[in-house]
Amino acid sequence: MPVTIGNARDAVAWYEFLGNMKETTLAYSQVLRGGHPSYCKLKLVFGRVNKSSLSELLLALIEHLHLSDRRDFCVPEFKKEDNPHGMAEESSFATLFPKYREKYLREAWPLVQKALSEYNLKAELDAIEGSMSVRTTRQTWDPYIIVKARDMIKLMARSVPYEQAFKVLQDDFGSDIIKIGSLVRNRDRFVRRRQRIIGPNGATLKAIELLTNCYVLVQGNTVAAVGPYKGLMQVRRVIEDTMKNIHPIYHIKALMIKRELAKDPKLKDENWERFLPKFKSKTLSKRKEPKKKKVKKPYTPFPPPQPESKIDQQLASGEYFLREPERNAKKYQQKREKQAEAAKVREEKRKASFAPPTTTSSAKASAESSKKDTSASTNQNVDVEKLKKKVKNLASKQKRKVS
Repeated sequence: MPVTIGNARDAVAWYEFLGNMKETTLAYSQVLRGGHPSYCKLKLVFGRVNKSSLSELLLALIEHLHLSDRRDFCVPEFKKEDNPHGMAEESSFATLFPKYREKYLREAWPLVQKALSEYNLKAELDAIEGSMSVRTTRQTWDPYIIVKARDMIKLMARSVPYEQAFKVLQDDFGSDIIKIGSLVRNRDRFVRRRQRIIGPNGATLKAIELLTNCYVLVQGNTVAAVGPYKGLMQVRRVIEDTMKNIHPIYHIKALMIKRELAKDPKLKDENWERFLPKFKSKTLSKRKEPKKKKVKKPYTPFPPPQPESKIDQQLASGEYFLREPERNAKKYQQKREKQAEAAKVREEKRKASFAPPTTTSSAKASAESSKKDTSASTNQNVDVEKLKKKVKNLASKQKRKVS
């Protein structure tokens, strides 16, 4: 049965459990250890073993898992010698592909069969039904390779080329299909945010691929990624945050900073939060407000009063009790009064253009006072005696000229 041992505590628990057993069969064991900065995966396969040999193995595993500071731990390759007896049962997976992928799959299918034949897997392409299938045989020695082969044909159905999809068969490589269609409701907004992942001339997508060591393909409502497990986690976070309106440039900057910090032996084991850029969401544009705002009236449980009908108005004015000729005469009289008032207003407007301009009494008084002031000032400044002498001199000169 498959057993997952993630830390030393789990290994100790298994050791105590096996202490009460005489014999056991461990068909497939997968040990996962998550560390910084790498993510290690170890696969162990045993045949029929007794209690003592398995206990010794688990003791060694406990000692290894306690050494959490070691980062040079490598994943041993799973070989045919580890499981020489093959599989007891056969399993298969199938997936559909679109019509436009049929031509490419026909060309690349011999390469797919050749790659899967190394693991004793069978692959079939059904062009009539539009499906691909993979299945194990009795000679298949890796029990997990069928899941890898399933991921491979899924990627090829989603327009991932064979050269990239083939890498999923490696132990340290995986695949991830991120569904982004349901993250944004508005179609135009979805297209714009999806375009941010690609960037101008594919520059943003290329930067993500270089920093995560993954192959990323954006198509339709999904994003397919192939690469190491740590890189797949980073790609998923970048894609999901981009669809949540966080620009991918922030994640690209953070990944570049982390890559440089990992090279520094002094800062390798420290907290990197102070070096990473912090993103704060800002609401740059406010919602457009209507030109005329409707002011809500205070809530009252009672309905508004019913408007009066014509009959109610006639009853209030007493018009309802008049006869028809009297009622018509009253309406005619009211109409004549309104016409007379309107004619009077029009006549006043016509006469206003012919009326002479009127000066106010204050303006007249100020003009008279200014005249008096000027005459007084002239009387004070003129010398009358000198003026008489000048007149006499002029008269005597004129007489001399005549004589």
